Amino acid sequence: MAEHRVGDVRPTQLLHTYGVGAMVDLPNIAAMVMGLDDWKLQYATPVGEERLLAAVRGQLGPQVERLMLPPVDLDESSRDPLNGPRIGVPVAAFPQWYRCPWCDLVAPLSSGLFELQSDPYRPDRVRYRHVSCNRSPNPPAVLPTRFQLACKHGHVDDFPWLQYVHSGSTNCNGPLRLRKMGVGDEAANLFVHCDSCGQTRSLVEAFGDTAKADPLFACRGRRPHLRDFEPGGCTEHAETMLLGASNSWFGISLSALSIPRHSDPLPQLVEDKWVMLQLVTSPEVLVAFRAAGNMRGLEEYNDAKVWEAILAKRSDRAKQEASTNLKEPEWQVFSTADPTRNTVDFELTPVAPPVGFESFFEKVVRVERLREVRALVGFTRIDSPGDYADPSDIPPDMRAPLSRNAPTWVPVSEVRGEGLFLQFKRDVLLDWAAKNMGRKSEFLAAHAGWKMARNMPNPTDGFPGLRFALIHSFSHALMRQLALQSGYSAASIRERIYCDDGTGLPMAGLLLYTAAPDSEGTLGGLVSQAEPARLGALVRQALDSMQLCTSDPLCGEHRPANDGTASLHGAACHACQFAPETSCERGNKYLDRSLLVQTLGNSAVPLFL
Repeated sequence: MAEHRVGDVRPTQLLHTYGVGAMVDLPNIAAMVMGLDDWKLQYATPVGEERLLAAVRGQLGPQVERLMLPPVDLDESSRDPLNGPRIGVPVAAFPQWYRCPWCDLVAPLSSGLFELQSDPYRPDRVRYRHVSCNRSPNPPAVLPTRFQLACKHGHVDDFPWLQYVHSGSTNCNGPLRLRKMGVGDEAANLFVHCDSCGQTRSLVEAFGDTAKADPLFACRGRRPHLRDFEPGGCTEHAETMLLGASNSWFGISLSALSIPRHSDPLPQLVEDKWVMLQLVTSPEVLVAFRAAGNMRGLEEYNDAKVWEAILAKRSDRAKQEASTNLKEPEWQVFSTADPTRNTVDFELTPVAPPVGFESFFEKVVRVERLREVRALVGFTRIDSPGDYADPSDIPPDMRAPLSRNAPTWVPVSEVRGEGLFLQFKRDVLLDWAAKNMGRKSEFLAAHAGWKMARNMPNPTDGFPGLRFALIHSFSHALMRQLALQSGYSAASIRERIYCDDGTGLPMAGLLLYTAAPDSEGTLGGLVSQAEPARLGALVRQALDSMQLCTSDPLCGEHRPANDGTASLHGAACHACQFAPETSCERGNKYLDRSLLVQTLGNSAVPLFL
């Protein structure tokens, strides 16, 4: 099968926006990113991050061997677009049905009515043309139809145009026309017409209660990214969805920070270079590696010591993989903040707490340099995985697989940047939480009601606690203020909340950071705000901005709802607390600015009086 380059996306988008199973809406065509079985690994780059690999194995199984950066053509400018290798991510046309804007013909690509026109020098000009159109003097470019079917079990399918216009199975094969009869583009103005038998049907019937009662919309269990169907079929009812809808694909990902795990330099160097050193199977191989110049950074250690460290790493690996908790080791490194353990990918400098808030914070840490690796382990459709506290809580029938067989590798992104870590005094938070048991009950009831409305088992499980809501709300308040002062946009600042649920390591803190794929990281705009007097002023401004909201009194009087709605927040809205999707860990849930400061209609005891 011929391969054509059809467009470009950034490597990080392959995890957040256009991952496996996602649809890429290009200028003239629409394509779906194919499963890992179709990827060419010879152009991918292995990445070392042992903690993340252990967590991925906990999700997908012990057969996962590697974390890989997606294939990227680093020499694109000098490569022959006609005869050079096809380096990139494989995609296939989806949906398969296209429409001619001149004659309104709707037909699948398999009909042979549309011809692919490629341009190796201008991938953005790749298109299908209607070669037999009788309305246009030249074969016009056709566009993908804007409707598709999707279900909550991760399946997606072409809209059943032929069966839809005939209200079921039929022997009539069209041709079909999709016509607009009105000034707007809403479904009520779109009609499918069969030229052969004269049947016409409005697309408004493809939505709402009419579609729910129509057996035509029973899901077939199709998985286009794997080129197959669900082996056991699907019992879900499919929903009509617009091409490019924001809920058509949600990536399930795990991320880890590259933290130092050893106090001695040699074991840490072996850890950092394990992607290469794991190939060393004997002292003789080690000698060959050194002769080939593959031992940079280890020149001051002789072969015997390096081999001993490699053996120690292998024997310790099983113990390291026994725990898949990603945040507790990070918390231990941040809370101790030992500069002597800094590495090339992780550099900390402890500073004094913010001026005026010494009674609330244990310490502040300038994270001068950090590295984050994020792995894609699956995806969902319609329902977001952010609704679950942990990816392992997502029901198996909701998770769409990345490959037909159990994957032996997963795609990752690698970014470097900087950040601020703030550690609360845990005893202060415990005393505060004891004064707000009523508000805790409200959040717990809303959490349980939300889970019951979605038929999720154990309604009270996974409740992060009121202290989490406090730290989370403070994180969003400070994030907004940092966006005004640091020069970074709100969407480029991410949070990482460290809060225990009473069963694990005691934690109470947050990391706000920004990162970029560039090997040099970012420009220092966040760490420059960590100076105690400056950070104290920032915290004060952030808290002052939380006292009033432009949506008050409606926002200030809002309470978490226990009726199963999406309202898992108190006094919070887009005008005061909500953050961009890329920034928030919990999908803007468990937020309440009245936990921080006095607000209109406040019934809680705020921490910062």
